[in-house]
This record gives sequence, structure tokens and C-alpha cells, in this order.
Amino acid sequence: MHVLVINCGSSSIKAAVVDPDSGACAAELLAERVGAKGTTLAWGGAAAGLQVAVEGDHAAVLAAALPALLGALPAGVRVAAVGHRAVHGGERYTAPVRVDDEVEAGIEALIPLAPLHNPANLAGIRAARRVLPSLPHVAVFDTAFHATLPRRAQAYALPQTLARKHGVRRYGFHGTSHAFVARAAAAWMGEDLRALRIVTCHLGNGASACAVEHGRSVETSMGMTPLEGLVMGTRSGDVDAGALLALARAEGLDLDQLDKLLNGQSGLLGLSGSSRDMRDIEARAAEGDEQAQLAVHVFVHRVRKYIGAYAAVMGGLDAVVFTGGIGENSALVRHHVCQRMEWLGAHLDDERNRVARASAEQPVLEVSAGHSRVRLLVVHTDEQHEIARQVRQCLGAEAVYDVGGIPIAISARHVHLDRAAVEALFGAGHQLTPRKPLSQPGQFACEETVTVVGPRRAIEGVRVLGPERPACQVEVSRTDEFHLGVDAPVRLSGQVAGSPGVTLVGPAGRLDLAEGLICARRHIHMPPDDAQRFGVAHGDEVEVAVDGAGRDLVFRDVSVRVSPDFVLEMHLDTDEANAAEISTGDRGELVATPARAHLLRRQVPAV
Repeated sequence: MHVLVINCGSSSIKAAVVDPDSGACAAELLAERVGAKGTTLAWGGAAAGLQVAVEGDHAAVLAAALPALLGALPAGVRVAAVGHRAVHGGERYTAPVRVDDEVEAGIEALIPLAPLHNPANLAGIRAARRVLPSLPHVAVFDTAFHATLPRRAQAYALPQTLARKHGVRRYGFHGTSHAFVARAAAAWMGEDLRALRIVTCHLGNGASACAVEHGRSVETSMGMTPLEGLVMGTRSGDVDAGALLALARAEGLDLDQLDKLLNGQSGLLGLSGSSRDMRDIEARAAEGDEQAQLAVHVFVHRVRKYIGAYAAVMGGLDAVVFTGGIGENSALVRHHVCQRMEWLGAHLDDERNRVARASAEQPVLEVSAGHSRVRLLVVHTDEQHEIARQVRQCLGAEAVYDVGGIPIAISARHVHLDRAAVEALFGAGHQLTPRKPLSQPGQFACEETVTVVGPRRAIEGVRVLGPERPACQVEVSRTDEFHLGVDAPVRLSGQVAGSPGVTLVGPAGRLDLAEGLICARRHIHMPPDDAQRFGVAHGDEVEVAVDGAGRDLVFRDVSVRVSPDFVLEMHLDTDEANAAEISTGDRGELVATPARAHLLRRQVPAV
């Protein structure tokens, strides 16, 4: 299977026939000056040497070029689907979606959020659907990878009624690149992405940073638009809104002029006064140009600041990834960014860094020193490969089978203890006393309870669940988190590295945990035979419709956990159960409910 990947800009079209497994490109096309006189077409791969003369808009160029591109493919290469880059998916499109007339209308409705990008993306989608009506078309959104941002990372400190009315919140961009390089880095490290904390830095004419915690985007530098965050070629990145008001008043700028200033005259171009290209700026800086030197210093300072902030957000750091035109090729920028990061455990090897140039032939290069705890990597990004991969995953997601309801249990706050903690809290030699069995084989609620003490308040009577575990873990809801005064990350059970600690108090003593407090991610336990019936595998993330006596809701980002030791059951915490109006009279342990869940579709995994 090959995927035709199409990326339409305002005056350009990139198209490539891509193998979603290897990323190999069988044939490609670059059209420039689309919609103007003198449209140029450049061909590559099996299409190299083609001669096609065409002028006009996106529809005219695609109508002439796509048949020629597909006609040049070698025998055995079959295009099975078309993938389209779409910049802004808003709140509605949080995963790749098969395109139909309704989706086209949805992308059109989002044009006010991305007026420079979505119109061109949409023109390409409509033109390609007319040329290739028999193939499935899938839209892959730059914003989708960041759909997992927690609400605190999404929200601007504006009146929320006004923000909701106009869709004003942080969405993030460059999602396909951040997803691709995070996964490539984890594979190169020989680690499971779901166990890592990575900051990915996509540095180019457009630039953004992303905090990828356990395979999910939890923070990113771009916001409602691609203007927020890092310094870019002609975009300002972060600027005090008060400074913009002062400039507009002093210079008599209207909104269109302010837009042009921030998007087209600022960034590296504005700082250097000469160029938006980092290569030119580095050369001028080496010659002593003070404005060019300032441009380099501001650029790298902003990147370093975001890396430090994201390490704090994730409670630690395992790797920093540099990608994009600047990130992959500028040893100077990487050197300056990594200065003074030793406190994080990140140590740059200057010799490795000096010669590192990532490419398709050498997609991952390490530039950290041998003793560096944090890995510093240069990774060649391949967004068209990522789009092809997501297209295949999207079409495959439709193969999830609803073969019956999944029982739902409410998981209230509880504690898991190791042997040392049991003795510290309940006395030497104490053994946990089973109170009643839980639905998962071998697990039980205990008679023992503890008090969980946070910086702000305490919660008494928190049930201990058995049997003992290798490490302590405290699972609470968001409501409990606010009550305790602790910021707990959303994690799967067992993923406690970098999480905050709390104090546990029992009848025989107290125990200060350095880490272990989490909000449990919603998940489904499945034995292998049920996973096969539903058409899912361990680690998949799915959308689930919950049917109860109250409100019917759809939950995204539900993790599937498969083991022969499990019985089929979906776990929600008390806040999620309250949202769906699923209730029981019991609290403090895992409680079965009469509600049922139904799988809707598999989401595209980040790993």
C-alpha cells in the first residue's frame, strides 16, 4: 500500500507517493507560483524528467499534474489512499478523519482560525477529490497531536465566556513533526515512548517546542495560531500584548498592519534587520554584525527557556530532540541552546555536535556526551511519512468491532503500598487484610485505610488495595488533587517517575513519599481473546461511547491494556463517572456499575 500525500500552501503544492512503512518516496512533485503566471513544476523519483505545462489555481494544477504523477509510478506501486495536510482542526478534529462533504464544510468553518493556511488546504482537498474520486481521502491535522494538552495548558487567562464563543484557546501546530521525531528518538534509544519525557524542538522558518510526556503532547509553544512561542523567520513569537497596544497607538497601526508586522516583518528578520535565514544571520554574526548576533542570542535564549520550562512541567527530562531546517543543520544554534543545561543532566559533546547533520540517510544522530543523563539528539523530520502513516492508521481504525458492551467500574481514590510502606504505616510484620475481592483476578480491597496529606489539606479513610506492589502509588481524581493542593499528572498505573509526592499517615506511623501521586488515565482491561474480538491490541488508544442511566458521553484517549490476567472492564475515575452521571453508593474502592461502554474507533497512536 502507498499513500499519495498532498500538502497545499497558498502558492505551492507538494505531492508525493509514500510507503507508510518505510517512508520511501516512489515519486514526487513540487509546484510553485500556483495561481500566478509562470507556474513551475519539479518532479522527482519515478516522475523525474516529466514535462507538464500548466498554469492556474490549485484545481487546474492538480488536475494536470496528479494523473501524470500517478502514471509515472513503477509496476507494483499502487496508491490506495490520499492524505492531505490540514493545518487547523480546531476542537472538532482531534485525529485524522476520512474526508467527505461534511468534513470539507468543517475545515471551511475553521478558516477564521487559520486564514493563511486552511483555505489552501481545502482547495487542495476539493481538487484532489475531483481528480481521484474513487480513492479514500484523509485529512491529517497539524493541531491533532496536541489534542491531549491538559485544560490548564489550553486556556488563555481571558474571560472564558468570550473565549468559548470564539474558540480562543491554545491548539498548537507542527504536530506531525513533533509526533514523528519523538517516536523516532524513542526507537533509536531502544525505549518505549510511553515511558519517556522528551522536549522536541522543531526549529526552522516556523519554530515550535513540544513537551511529550509518555507519548502525549502536554505543552507546546504555539497557541491559537502559529504566531505564539519561539522566534521564527518573520514571526515574532511571544510578545507582551501591552507592547503591541502601545505600538499600535504610537504608530497608528490598524489590525491588518499589526498582523503584517507580527507575521511578516518580525522574528529573525526584524531582529537582524537583514534576513530571515539563520544561515545568513550566522555568517553576518561571525563578521561582527551586532544585530545578527542579537538575533542568534534571542532565538537560542527563547528555545532554552522553553526546554527548561517543559522539564519542570513534566517533572524531569529524558531527551531533547532538535529537528527542522535549523535544528538539523545548525551546530551553532544547538551549541548555544545547550549551554548552561548541565543542571538538567544534559551535556553536549562539541565534536559530535560540530559534524552532526541529520538526513534521510542518517535520520538520528546523538550529540550528547557519554556521561550525559539527558540524551541530546538531532532527528531528521519526515512529515509526509508521518501523514502517510496516520492515513493508514486512520483507515485501519475503522476495523474496530463493537461486539458487545464493556462493563464499567468506578475507580475512586486509593493507595497501593510496597512491603516497607505497609510496615511503616501499620507496624512491623503487618499483613494486609482482604476486605473483598475486586473484579481483576487476584486484586482486593483491604480493611486498612490511610490518610493522604497534601500541602493544603488531607483526605482521611483512603482505601488500600492489595496485594502489595513493588512501589507505592496513590491514585486520586482531579477534585481530590485540588483538595490536597497537589498538581498530579495523568498517568497509567505504574508510571510514577517524576510525579509529586505526598505524606501517608497510618496507625503506626507516617511515610513521606518522594513520588507516586497520579490521576489515573482512563483505560480498559482486556484479556487477549476479548482484544481479538474487538480488533484492538495492547497500547491502542480508542474512543468509547458510555451508555448509562444518565448522560451518554464519548471519551477519547482511552488506553487498552491487554493481559491474560485481566477480565474485561473499563475504569473511570469519580470525576469522569460524575460527568456521565454514573453513580453507586460505594466509595473508596473499585465499584462495578450497570453502565456499559462501546468501542467506536481506534485512534492513531503516537507510538
